Amino acid sequence: MKSLTDVYTFYNGSTIPCVGYGTWRTPDGDVARESVKQAILAGYRHIDTAAVYRNEVSVGQGIAEGLAAAGLKREDLFVTTKIWCDKKGYESTKVEIQACLDRLGLTYVDLLLIHWPIATAEKAEDAWIKNNNETWRAMEEAVDEGKVRNIGLSNFLPRHIEALDCRIKPVSDQLEIHPGYLQEEAVSYCKEHGIVVQAWSPLGSGVVLGDPFLNELAAKYGKSVAQLCVRFCLQYGVNPLPKSVHADRILANTEVFDFEISEEDFEAIRKMPQLGFSGNDPDGNLPF
Repeated sequence: MKSLTDVYTFYNGSTIPCVGYGTWRTPDGDVARESVKQAILAGYRHIDTAAVYRNEVSVGQGIAEGLAAAGLKREDLFVTTKIWCDKKGYESTKVEIQACLDRLGLTYVDLLLIHWPIATAEKAEDAWIKNNNETWRAMEEAVDEGKVRNIGLSNFLPRHIEALDCRIKPVSDQLEIHPGYLQEEAVSYCKEHGIVVQAWSPLGSGVVLGDPFLNELAAKYGKSVAQLCVRFCLQYGVNPLPKSVHADRILANTEVFDFEISEEDFEAIRKMPQLGFSGNDPDGNLPF
């Protein structure tokens, strides 16, 4: 990847910008609206949100303002949102898809994800399988209807993916990935099955930014630790979604194409002990 306009290509031929702008934990209101606008002005062409973030309305406003300010059209931007556990199931997902579009002020989204594979409220051992398959069927129909361009997954590990009964295969899987938490088994599985991997929390929710080793390495390249982390994800072959609400950092997180981490340093990062893991286990308690 050599520029922010470079893309990953899904198995169906659709493309996704190589770096996206994440909005997890971005407060609804002016903060979300302005930060999304600034992201678009900084050159991001992929905005990632979710129903459970409770900021889709403001994200949608930021999208509209950002596109207008940048002189862009809706088709110039890639927008992702996600179906949360309390809306999974065939009928409720159909309703929620339209609700997401209404909150965002859009007629379609480029990517819709099942946000979480298992909800702990589902007592029967295999209830999550039925629940995901019903949700997926509604998402497939949304593709047929033109409300959604692509459908994928979030936080799905190989066993969750294998349990999915699908007419349209998932194009992507969004996983927590950053130095100190690489999920190599899941990443390898996805790549082997033609699924593009996206990295949420590529900065380790900020925890990794204080790591002495990463700071020393970043200084070697004349970069910040955040920039090093984004660059690492790109060289790892995944689609990072860095998040900041500060205009200078939003821009700085895009300045990752003028250097390359050496093979030796890349391997040193890859072998780091666990660091910055959120604790969010797809088979465990819900994170929100």
